[in-house]
Amino acid sequence: MTVTSTPAPPALPGAPAGWPLHDTARRGFASDNYSGVHPEVLAALAAANGGHQTSYGDDDYTARLKAEMERLFGDGVESYPVFNGTGANVLSLQSLVPRWGAVVCAQTAHINVDENGAPERVGGLKLLSVPTADGKLTPELIDREAWGWGDEHRAQPLAVSITQTTELGTRYSIEELRDITSHAHSLGMKVHMDGARLANAAAGLGVPVRAFTRDAGVDILSFGGTKNGMLFGECVVALDPEAAHGLAYLRKMDMQLASKMRFVSAQFLALLEDDLWLRSAAHSNAMAARLRAAVEGLDGVEITQETQANGVFAILPDGVADRVRDRFKFYDWDAKRREVRWMCSFDTTEQDVDDFAAAVREELAR
Repeated sequence: MTVTSTPAPPALPGAPAGWPLHDTARRGFASDNYSGVHPEVLAALAAANGGHQTSYGDDDYTARLKAEMERLFGDGVESYPVFNGTGANVLSLQSLVPRWGAVVCAQTAHINVDENGAPERVGGLKLLSVPTADGKLTPELIDREAWGWGDEHRAQPLAVSITQTTELGTRYSIEELRDITSHAHSLGMKVHMDGARLANAAAGLGVPVRAFTRDAGVDILSFGGTKNGMLFGECVVALDPEAAHGLAYLRKMDMQLASKMRFVSAQFLALLEDDLWLRSAAHSNAMAARLRAAVEGLDGVEITQETQANGVFAILPDGVADRVRDRFKFYDWDAKRREVRWMCSFDTTEQDVDDFAAAVREELAR
């Protein structure tokens, strides 16, 4: 079988001899972090590169970004560009809870599984995780760990962290989010949203992003950019600044204060211009839907989660995943049950999806 893909781009003028070092025709479904940078974001970086600008956020691009965040979320929000998602999450949670505080989260949450203990080691807080079937919390699940206030022997549950969309590719509805935030606030707890794939949720819900964040009661947000076409960078948005404390100081302490911040802010501005962030996310969602439709009827393929964003989760017969991986890279999600995760990106093409689905069919037939 011949696997076709998009043609390799020409070498950039001024690039070192022999570059690029990788096979630019190689495609995969391992992670939306594997994709390159959106051309419009690269162009914005180049345009922002001329001349000198004041460092540490006192620049024209960061000022414009603050205005754009207020346009999206309403007057009075505060925005803090940072380097990466882990930094955004740690910074957000630190601002919500004191040293004796704890955060309730899903067992599958990125802060619990994929951040090497940074929220606890760097943030100085305790994570209280609960198992979920679909990556989503509910008021009832939160109550499993939301107890023990006033008990000096127990870390105090003072915040809830939810992920939109979740690590399992599922999406909270506005009603589900309101139930969670209302319940948490009634208990005196604050709410953080990990929005590494916030754009995918916004594109899928088809509503203004404010509707399922600030208006739904979320106190602070990690606004993702890297998984949606940026080179690097996320943005912490204090939707209720009175709920978050010390963000400016914590950002520096957490080594998330960029000296040349204009290059983080310029990327976000490029994404927000003409809703590029939503168009890119809608495309990656559509490619995931196309992939699911291509494989879910195949004998031996069991889809394990709803496909509500840009990921497809499936169980394959023994040995199939490894053989397909000879041609397309992707990760196991739960190796014990042969469950895999396939992620689509802003630059995933229909041909990429069709070639991959053909490879799965071919290996299933062996």
